[in-house]
Amino acid sequence: MNVILFGPPAAGKGTQAKRLVETRGMIQLSTGDMLREAIASGSELGRECQAIMSRGDLVPDAVVIALIEAQLKAAEDAGGAIFDGFPRTLAQAESLDAMLAKLGKQIDHVIRLKVDDEALLSRVASRFADQGRPDDNPDSFKVRLDAYNRNTAPLLPYYADKGLLTEVDGMSSIEAVSGAIDTALAKDRLTIA
Repeated sequence: MNVILFGPPAAGKGTQAKRLVETRGMIQLSTGDMLREAIASGSELGRECQAIMSRGDLVPDAVVIALIEAQLKAAEDAGGAIFDGFPRTLAQAESLDAMLAKLGKQIDHVIRLKVDDEALLSRVASRFADQGRPDDNPDSFKVRLDAYNRNTAPLLPYYADKGLLTEVDGMSSIEAVSGAIDTALAKDRLTIA
């Protein structure tokens, strides 16, 4: 089973992905983690990523897809993949679909954690005040939230049209969100011809 978790920063995607890893044995495919691992490995692909990133450029979608493809078999063998941080754009979603189709695979479920932006900003500001996490700085968080809303919006109808999108109230308790995700994953995926 291949699952995409959508939601803005601090919506609880990491918490839910960790739970799916623990309860279902799935593998979380985080593009940031994969890029860091590729660089640390010293592989040809890792050296290419390092050169791109050291110039301050974004790693091209084709390279990210290659990283995902390299890890997909292990994820499938483990019970499925949880895509975290990818896709972020329509072009990336189409590239991911094409790569999976080439392997006879598909995205089975897309779970969107719906959150109230103002409540999320308040949560992050409180967490920043309590814990001082740099990624929770309210000003930089607003920029990240705006970028998420702007770039991810076109993906929602793309997956909804395929019958894959389930929206979950991300403002509920962790347990309620987990239950809603489990219910969504228990549903059969529509077969796309």
